[in-house]
Amino acid sequence: MMNFGTPTQTAAATSKKAIVLYLHVHQPYRVRHYTIFDAGKDHDYFFSMPYEDRTSNKRIVQKVAEKSYLPTNRHLIELLKTHAEFKVSLSITGTVLEQLEKWAPEALESFKELVGTGRVEIVGETYHHSLAFFYSRSEFEMQVKMHRDKVRELFGQTPQVFRNTELAYNNDVAYWADQAGYKGILAEGWDAVLDWRSPNYVYRPTYTENIRLLLKNYKLSDDIAFRFGNREWSEWPLTADKFTHWLNATHHGTNFNLFMDYETFGEHQWDDSGIFEFLRHLPQEWLKTEGNTFMTVSEAIDSFEAKDQIDMPHTVTWADTERDLSAWLGNPMQQEAIHALYELQDKVLATNDWQLIEDWRRLQASDHFYYMCTKWFSDGDIHAYFSPYANPYDAFIAFMNAYHDLKFRLSEKGAEV
Repeated sequence: MMNFGTPTQTAAATSKKAIVLYLHVHQPYRVRHYTIFDAGKDHDYFFSMPYEDRTSNKRIVQKVAEKSYLPTNRHLIELLKTHAEFKVSLSITGTVLEQLEKWAPEALESFKELVGTGRVEIVGETYHHSLAFFYSRSEFEMQVKMHRDKVRELFGQTPQVFRNTELAYNNDVAYWADQAGYKGILAEGWDAVLDWRSPNYVYRPTYTENIRLLLKNYKLSDDIAFRFGNREWSEWPLTADKFTHWLNATHHGTNFNLFMDYETFGEHQWDDSGIFEFLRHLPQEWLKTEGNTFMTVSEAIDSFEAKDQIDMPHTVTWADTERDLSAWLGNPMQQEAIHALYELQDKVLATNDWQLIEDWRRLQASDHFYYMCTKWFSDGDIHAYFSPYANPYDAFIAFMNAYHDLKFRLSEKGAEV
């Protein structure tokens, strides 16, 4: 197992300021345009034909691999070779790993090469990018184990730090992770929770003994992830030296936690926006100042004392202006769909039918419920950008048709549904 953080590093790092760059890699199995006429006849919910269909998972993962994963990995590997202090952390869901194995093996190999440098830490999460923690603790723990096993198999690491799907975090999630033996957990550094405190420190979750909490600096992270290519933004263009100046001018803090989707680079922010140039120059600019460094999430936890305790009795996520679960559970369609799915758990698992269980788990991905969101204004625009459907109602109909076929398959096996 990789050792991210040692006693000698801890002593040396206390006078340093670190960028903690964490990137999340995920692609769901999108439900194809599955109709009620398919239910009971065709049990394939995820593999659409023709290839150019907007819901084609093969087409999407190959496109994202070409635009984002491959070039980003090339840049990161070059940065790791060039700058001895450069580090990065990432999480990568089981669903995207499966798709890379099938349809973009060169991208998977590039991730293996990246992790093989020894300065990339993998963060644990749910295999299927689900909200199972809030619906079934046993299913949640099974998916965490599945993800841990997959990461060990492909990358030879055992995750030491955990992130729940969509950074969905509360005191209960922290308590679970502490009891499960993780040294750290990630969450959104939301103003309503932090109040006067800064996200640029390590914290301890309340009601825990050993675990530490790293909070996303959402303002700095979103400058890169969402505002970078916006020519109407007052700070456009964002250059590496300008960004570094902002960090150097921040006198209170030890660790700047920049958390964002991997697809920020090349997919959400296209190559012609200058995003790869920004990434290429950031380490050089940041490391010009003595005491500045990069750390993985584990190294930051090992290197800095907890500044304070953080109490989050209510769930906070990294999505939408509310930063709660409303992006996935905010309307009756979403609520009906997710409740109906989890109500099938005992009957599905009792079949011991691997394909049926796997289809049920793929339908748990939070993305399906995200596509059903009916919010307006900027949040609604973001949901529509990510959705392969014409509108939220089409997403709901396709999902529920697949759900009804699951029930049909259960009834064929003698289950009462």
